[in-house]
Amino acid sequence: MIDPLPGATDLAVTDTSRTDSEFAFELRTCRWAERAWPPTGERRDADSIVVARQLGTKRRRWDTIVLECDREALERRARFGPDRLDSDLLHVVRNAPDEWTYYRDALPHPGYPWRYVREAIHRADDRGILETRRDGNRIQIRRKWPYPDWVERIVAIENKPDLDRSAARALGSQLEYDVAMGLADEVWVATRRTDERVEPILFEDLPVEAGVLALDPGPPSAEVTWHPRSLAVDEPGTRIIERPDGGARDGSAARFEYVDRDAKAEKRLAIAERAYERGWRSFVETMRPDCRHFELRFQPGNQFVPRCRARGCAQTAAECSGSCPEFEPEPPAWRTRGWPIEGGPGARCRQLLEERRRRRRPEQ
Repeated sequence: MIDPLPGATDLAVTDTSRTDSEFAFELRTCRWAERAWPPTGERRDADSIVVARQLGTKRRRWDTIVLECDREALERRARFGPDRLDSDLLHVVRNAPDEWTYYRDALPHPGYPWRYVREAIHRADDRGILETRRDGNRIQIRRKWPYPDWVERIVAIENKPDLDRSAARALGSQLEYDVAMGLADEVWVATRRTDERVEPILFEDLPVEAGVLALDPGPPSAEVTWHPRSLAVDEPGTRIIERPDGGARDGSAARFEYVDRDAKAEKRLAIAERAYERGWRSFVETMRPDCRHFELRFQPGNQFVPRCRARGCAQTAAECSGSCPEFEPEPPAWRTRGWPIEGGPGARCRQLLEERRRRRRPEQ
């Protein structure tokens, strides 16, 4: 354990699991999932887990995403680099041929102008994940490696440490959307364990397809209080667009539309790629660790949680910004010290979390 500078990162063990925010609870859920997933049974040696947070689609964002991956396929995915492959890049690398071929003959029509495909080809070439050459005015492409089928299952978790009535109402409609759409293989709700004979969340009006985890954040452990059902990810999904809002006596029908299975498969892969790139420790990228009040507190379970000295709490990313009235830059003298906080405590916080995020992904 280091002796930190005044106002620098505090590595003392602290237990704030009973008083911290939903954001801090979310981080602990991610750490528990990284160490102990799946909650039932044991992890197979051939499996790997990738955990990310605050990811989703235009209409739905999940607190925690758990990717259950084939270990060998995940290692082959690492050849394409740590950055995500967006839909345009996926269209190119997944359909690139083994032999040199004119790109319009090799790739299926994308449904949008070919000039965007050419841009994606150049981006893939710049990243070193596709081979290109010119034959006169024509661009020919050839794959470097086949894109692996590395994602086996996607699990979505909603974190609700304190489930008041308003939160339960919103959560019910969100889970109904998840079940109808079927983008994730399973959906769960994680709530703080109360040690009551029956956990209060089981009395809420939630879809029976959603599982329930009672989480004790410090040290992180969880008990399954309701087992989830597997969702039909290979079948067309139902997107709920509008619900009746006339109260309990409103019997009008909801508006919805169907989503075909191919569109769902593409969206699932896009979510997985974003999770692979971001992980869950990327919260520091939207905070200000260069503030003299920012610190990482060491929690049970070998985890670091951000904390603001000025506010005396685990701050959220929205609160920890340059517009915060308590923001004060680190003194320049802090940045001139050597190990273990070379470059200043803020730089060391970023480095520490990035190192931990990188360990969860195979190297190229």
